[in-house]
Amino acid sequence: MIASVSGVVKAITLNSAVIEVGGVGILISLPARFAASLAVGKHVDIFTTLVVREDSLTLFGFERSAAREFFELLQTVSGIGPKVAQSALSIYEPEELAGAIASENSALLERIPGLGKKGAQRAVLELKEKVANLKLSARSEVSSASNWRSQLESALIGLGFTARDANLAIEELANDLGSKVDELDIGKLLKLALQNQGRK
Repeated sequence: MIASVSGVVKAITLNSAVIEVGGVGILISLPARFAASLAVGKHVDIFTTLVVREDSLTLFGFERSAAREFFELLQTVSGIGPKVAQSALSIYEPEELAGAIASENSALLERIPGLGKKGAQRAVLELKEKVANLKLSARSEVSSASNWRSQLESALIGLGFTARDANLAIEELANDLGSKVDELDIGKLLKLALQNQGRK
């Protein structure tokens, strides 16, 4: 298995990047939030896993080994393939997914594109014991204020916004709602942000 790739970023799309390694450009499928953090010409280290299908070989990449581990764990659930697992990591950090599964918060998981209500319930049922034993790499605590911002940015980018447009939409929402913004869940914030853009 190709466990990691180190090289220079040659091109970026919403959910992939071409990394040049030894003169060869390798296409890697990435969670949207990770792809948005890359810059052409910069050196990057990516944790990877190769998904083999009858008609394709797809290399999926992640910023952290914990994300790669969670990507592989999600696919042990019947009905969850690599695309849905990647969508999950485009919206949430592995720690957030583990917390949602451990607390049986299937409503949070239902927001993952392609998962749906039954898929979310199945993920909770099949993974609850496994996430309890999962040792995710330590990560500094994120304040609730920056947490909703990063989640909303990832969700907007996943819907096709550029990073710049997503940040403008977030600032507009923060100005409109003031301190109330911290009281709303990410689903409501996303809906309001899209409504604001629709009025322009």
